[in-house]
Amino acid sequence: MASEADLARYRENLQTERDASALYLSLARAEHNEALASLFRQMAETEQDHAAFWEAKLREAGAEAPRYVPSWRTRTLGWMATRFGPAFVLPTIAGLESSIGSQYDTQPEPEVVEMAAHERSHAQVFSRLARSPSGLEGTAVARFEGRHRASGGNALRAAVLGANDGLLSVFSLLMGVAGAGVGPREILLTGLAGMLAGGLSMALGEWLSVQSSRELYEHQIGIEQRELAEMPEEEMAELALIYEAKGIAPDTARELAAGLLADKGSALDTLAREELGIDPTELGGSAWEAALMSFLLFSAGALVPVFPYFFLTGAAGIVVSAVLSLIALFIIGAAITLMTGRSVLYSGFRQVGFGLAAAAVTFGVGRLLGVNVAG
Repeated sequence: MASEADLARYRENLQTERDASALYLSLARAEHNEALASLFRQMAETEQDHAAFWEAKLREAGAEAPRYVPSWRTRTLGWMATRFGPAFVLPTIAGLESSIGSQYDTQPEPEVVEMAAHERSHAQVFSRLARSPSGLEGTAVARFEGRHRASGGNALRAAVLGANDGLLSVFSLLMGVAGAGVGPREILLTGLAGMLAGGLSMALGEWLSVQSSRELYEHQIGIEQRELAEMPEEEMAELALIYEAKGIAPDTARELAAGLLADKGSALDTLAREELGIDPTELGGSAWEAALMSFLLFSAGALVPVFPYFFLTGAAGIVVSAVLSLIALFIIGAAITLMTGRSVLYSGFRQVGFGLAAAAVTFGVGRLLGVNVAG
């Protein structure tokens, strides 16, 4: 006889698998590459099979499966995939799949061993696609499934954290200045200066980071080009080993490597992608584009606490600025759960708590300094 705890676990697992299936179908609808769209549909079918298992467990226990309502996370990620393309959300989905696989590790049913393996395999596929979403066909993903390196970048994560930096730093700055008792005009000027200085600093840091990566990639590709010209057999052997590590038979791996390197026009591109993990057409992206996005994201967050001071003065300005900033911090905390899978309320209020603590410290320091200077 299943306990109430077991029934709750069955329902949670069912919701998770239904959400995954619905999300993968959203990816398939948004994907223009039919091979990848087919892969997403196959993964959705796997998740539907998992969901059917948990529905059966509920029926065996004499309980009805609840009507399916997609979670807010599923709806949001699906909307983002439709609006910005599947590549925008792939790293986030890879992390969620990994957490689902870990969730099954402690469950007693023998069937969950295979389910956990499926989830980890899906996570690895998404990680591979996130690293090179346009350079890998669905058939190749299916062949290499379960044997890929993890992904690096995450545009969604960068967007959320960039806005959070601007919001929290300028909110704390304004509370410190307000605590010192200066006038509303000075508070507004301080906020605008902080927004501009912080945005420019973030932009410069991002430009240096991306440009340095581009120069490093160009240097590595240059080395690879020289090695390809001077030691083609060694390069072919290295590429064959990479394919063997992905699960291809040794003879097939050598034939594949030889065929790819026979075409001198694509040989360097292949080696850069497979051996170095670099997309030669992108080289990590545009440094100027990254700098502009960093500036805009920081400024968007920073504008929230500054905005009320265009219209309000005194205590009203401080209160409205604080309220808007705390609401925005809660929204950012909720957005972070798209990547972590944690509770919206927990993450949202945790972010609000951090913001209140930072604001309280800077307000107190400002008040202390303001009193001492005035005295």
